[in-house]
Amino acid sequence: MPRDTFVPFEPNALLRGAHLMTMAPVLWRRTFLLPPQEERLFQVDAETRLLAHCHWQPRNRLQAPVIVIVHGLEGSSDSNYARGIAEAAFKRGYNAIRVNQRNCGGSEALTPTLYNSGMSADYRAVCEELIREGYAEIFFAGYSMGGNLVLKMGGEYGEQAPAELLGICAVCPALDLAACADALERWDNYFYQRHFVTGLMERYRRKALSMPERYSQGNFGPVGSVRRFDDLITAPNFGYRDAQEYYKAASASRVLKNLRISTLLITAKDDPFVPYGSILNAGTDKNPAIHLLATEHGGHCAFVSNKSGPERFWAEQRVVDFCDSLRTRQTKFTNSRQA
Repeated sequence: MPRDTFVPFEPNALLRGAHLMTMAPVLWRRTFLLPPQEERLFQVDAETRLLAHCHWQPRNRLQAPVIVIVHGLEGSSDSNYARGIAEAAFKRGYNAIRVNQRNCGGSEALTPTLYNSGMSADYRAVCEELIREGYAEIFFAGYSMGGNLVLKMGGEYGEQAPAELLGICAVCPALDLAACADALERWDNYFYQRHFVTGLMERYRRKALSMPERYSQGNFGPVGSVRRFDDLITAPNFGYRDAQEYYKAASASRVLKNLRISTLLITAKDDPFVPYGSILNAGTDKNPAIHLLATEHGGHCAFVSNKSGPERFWAEQRVVDFCDSLRTRQTKFTNSRQA
């Protein structure tokens, strides 16, 4: 999709600075006009199911395109951006599926494992289950950690990506986990770091209480950073030597050169903890499958514009615009082959 066809981002004048912009969507009171949701479980391995909330088109469900929305670290299917994309997509005729990552959204009982940033196989399983059911136009959208997961999925598919998977959208993807962990340790990111660590530790404590035979409830000492949490808990529970080995294996940057699916990557150059340099170092501007849309401002997954209505949350609309553009291109290609 040509870059100049996108509606440009004009940041809200009251949200000066990356931190104000980043926090605004968290505090913004939003209402969503979505139809009743249907809960669904996706079996992604022998022991694990993912809880999803689905909004199906009332007519010709199988003929409608599907967008699968994957949230970020310590988010859930109820995160505002997940609902926002679902609302925008549903209005344009899509089935919208908001997926919870393992243990998120109150789904701890559905898996014996923790979750981590490299579990892209979960989303391949979701994609392939939808294909088996007959859906022919499938899109994935991920924010932050979810962006890393859907990009990693695409890179791992490489040349073997299913024809039904038409496109991927990633907003502020944490595609270099080590660089993001380093950025979180800056003094000005203290509150984000504390928020993430508090949530991760509380989630781990609940898991340890429910499965004491599998998870230690011992004293880990002070855990003041995401990297420390990953060193002590994530890495050993998934067979990695330490956080650095885990970050290398789980980062989408490792496989991004193999990505062949049409992809929209939205990022902000002032993102507080997904460094713009990490986006460029991954070669996102060199892979012709990737449409890189980098704004000067926007914070982390925020992009609150100076407009009202649906355009207030700019990135959500661009995700659906991009999917629409791929559907149009697919229709033209199909018609030309039939002519």
